[in-house]
Amino acid sequence: MTAHKRNPGGGRRRKRSAGRVPGRLTGGLVALAVFAAVGGAVVAWLPSDAQRPPTATAPSGSSVTAPSDSSVTGSPTQSGTPAPPRTGEPPGPDRSSAAAGPSSTPLPDSGPGTFVTASGEGRKVGRGTPLRYRVEVEKGLTISPADVAAQVERTLADPRGWTADGHSAFQRVSSGPTDFRVRLATPGTVDAICAEGGLDTGGKVNCSVHDDVMVNLRRWVLATEFYAEDVVGYRSLIINHEVGHFLGHGHVTCPGEGRPAPAMMQQIKGLHGCVPNVWPYDRDGRLITGPAAP
Repeated sequence: MTAHKRNPGGGRRRKRSAGRVPGRLTGGLVALAVFAAVGGAVVAWLPSDAQRPPTATAPSGSSVTAPSDSSVTGSPTQSGTPAPPRTGEPPGPDRSSAAAGPSSTPLPDSGPGTFVTASGEGRKVGRGTPLRYRVEVEKGLTISPADVAAQVERTLADPRGWTADGHSAFQRVSSGPTDFRVRLATPGTVDAICAEGGLDTGGKVNCSVHDDVMVNLRRWVLATEFYAEDVVGYRSLIINHEVGHFLGHGHVTCPGEGRPAPAMMQQIKGLHGCVPNVWPYDRDGRLITGPAAP
């Protein structure tokens, strides 16, 4: 997902190698327009948000009804359009409480900006020296850090993920040095951290800035109109897209009608003839990509 950069002249993240590389900056995905206004900004709601019950407008938050069945992929984007086939669901068991989720989850607009780290350590996945990462959840959220960590680990371990490039490897840790962090946070906290790198997330989207993969709580819970019935799959797309930016991958667009949408495509803006897909590689180890896009 892409955030608008406040300073268009900035550079794009280079391909990382083993070990810690400082100061990376890339955007996540945005599907809204941000207009300058006196005293602040006016932000257009995403279509997927507009079709759902209203959420909290105060820091204390309120409860929002999430999709009741997140086990199938795709949602009609126009009236009468049939849902596409399953594409986002990883193989094997993938139904932790974070994946299935409660029927409603509080969605506060802002939080304290401090985080709880998921405990424990995961196994190494991929070849070579692993990139060490922590999973953190902003304090005050009702979502379990352990559940978020389980989703992130499953996504990065999937054979269709970034390890299919033959040289990327990952390992989740809870202490010691890290190469990057995956942080689930309220829209206000995401905006503040992404703004430190010159990105404007407008309260609605994710970003990858410096060594932080920032996940917007609204996207984690509500997904988008294209994944309204596959929230679990969309969470994997968030992780694959933003970690892909951290690894140095830029945006691409749809490669052709009826083909899988690349994970590095800004799918929140529309599928442009492609079908939903959350994985960087297919089951045969081929990169799913398309023409370069801004």
